[in-house]
Amino acid sequence: MSENKSASSELKDKLFMKRKNGFLRMSDEEIKSCDNFSENYKCFLNSAKTEREAVITSVELLEKKGFKPYSIGMELRPGAKIYRVNRGKAVIASVIGSESIEKGVRLCAAHIDSPRLDMKQNPLYEDNEMAFFKTHYYGGLKKYQWTAMPLSLHGVIVKSDGTQITVNIGENESDPVFCVTDLLPHLATEQMKRPLSQAIKGEELNIVIGSRPFRDDDASEAVKLNIISILNEKYGITEDDFISAELEAVPAFKAKDIGFDRSMVGSYGQDDRVCAYTALAAVLNCENPKHTVVTVLTDKEETGSDGNTGLCSSYLKYFIYDLAAEFGAQGYRVLSASQCLSADVNAAFDPTFPDVNEKNNCAYINKGVVVTKFTGARGKSGTSDASAEFVGRVRMLLDNKNVVWQTGELGKVDIGGGGTVAAYIANLDVDTIDVGVPVLSMHAPYEIVSKIDVYMAYRAFQVFIAD
Repeated sequence: MSENKSASSELKDKLFMKRKNGFLRMSDEEIKSCDNFSENYKCFLNSAKTEREAVITSVELLEKKGFKPYSIGMELRPGAKIYRVNRGKAVIASVIGSESIEKGVRLCAAHIDSPRLDMKQNPLYEDNEMAFFKTHYYGGLKKYQWTAMPLSLHGVIVKSDGTQITVNIGENESDPVFCVTDLLPHLATEQMKRPLSQAIKGEELNIVIGSRPFRDDDASEAVKLNIISILNEKYGITEDDFISAELEAVPAFKAKDIGFDRSMVGSYGQDDRVCAYTALAAVLNCENPKHTVVTVLTDKEETGSDGNTGLCSSYLKYFIYDLAAEFGAQGYRVLSASQCLSADVNAAFDPTFPDVNEKNNCAYINKGVVVTKFTGARGKSGTSDASAEFVGRVRMLLDNKNVVWQTGELGKVDIGGGGTVAAYIANLDVDTIDVGVPVLSMHAPYEIVSKIDVYMAYRAFQVFIAD
């Protein structure tokens, strides 16, 4: 009987899928590299809480590595490093390869926007001697999660004379913070009868910004007047200037290690800045690639990728066309020969809420970067569904380069659903598949990822663009 057991064990080792915890598959040196990588990643999260700040931070990192702003007609030899910024909200970085561009580019695409609270165009009001900002939430979020926690305010205000003011309040220890209030349990009997999705309504996400009146007994709306007076003194703005402002409220806390073993990172905005940073780090460390490398960090994914800074627009296609023209090639031919890793997160299995996942086909913390063949909803609506041939190529590449990886889908068939930018790139006739990091508490103000999975995402993008 022992011989039969031995034979079956050998056969299992040969034929069964092997997806061990990445910690058990990595050397001490790799684990140290993983932890060191996460320290830089946390710095990125803290400095890039909005899409505009992510672009600014990315450009700073690119320029330190020798990347130059791209202009049509500039000399582009193999190894040249260039970037282009789209309206301050998206950025494309590229390293020119030694092969003809007609053989296609290696493309990585991630998004840098995250769920948040946007200020309305006429946000400032006073009610019972308290001042508030009215908000309109951005992206798919659970509204009740955004109450009773410190918020910081980020963005830009464009004044009537065209002057642009940058706003960042609440990140420094000496800064004030802001907050959406909630009812105390003693008085919330009726509120708690609401469905969870309506526990806090959109029009109840009002941010407290002040309570002291302007020191003039005859003034009406004296608290509002005091607030706008403070803003006028600091920024030189009037209430009308909010009309041409983009102000975003995000959690004020910093990225931190999670767990006694410090194995995870907790932070706001890891969907999808975890993939944005790992894809960016790969291109930052790319030297003299075989194929031309293009990495795009895009905006608007959380609201459907529409708009001229989202990937439903043509700005990425135009960039590829411009590059192709520099070498006398046709842009559409370059795209047809290209390959893309759509760098976006997947939902990690949560043992507290196991029923939403089918355990054989979901992603797990610490089992590496997730290769997601298709996304979409229910009947695969809105997905590009990568071909078996391209999945096989990616699988072989990751295995050959000892990248810890797994496969997964976004929830059970009739429960799950979600989209990425993969479909929009695939629609350009590019072989595309989603590759990203599994996330716990996705779309919450505080998301959790594994350091091992973050590092393996970086390794996946690194070996893909070097192939």
